[in-house]
Amino acid sequence: MVYKRRRTHYGIPGGFYRFEGPGRRTVYGASDGDFIRLRDQEGREWRGSVEKMADGTIRYRFRDAEGKTVSGISDSYGILLRDERGNTWHGFID
Repeated sequence: MVYKRRRTHYGIPGGFYRFEGPGRRTVYGASDGDFIRLRDQEGREWRGSVEKMADGTIRYRFRDAEGKTVSGISDSYGILLRDERGNTWHGFID
């Protein structure tokens, strides 16, 4: 009997992202693989990438056209980001 090794795929979660930051500001958008495109309330576009780390966490990095950055990590509970000013953004994936 020939045994075939089963390949388990642990991909990066995709779907619709929504983040809430200081002052009830929201940023939302969709992902396509490891690339994410978000829009905020003022209409600015944030482009980001996703990277899966060895310990199972997922790292997010976003940048807008003005050069502002937001980055953070995700575990099984949710997504936590910090911007350049130290403000915290909480998010989830639908």
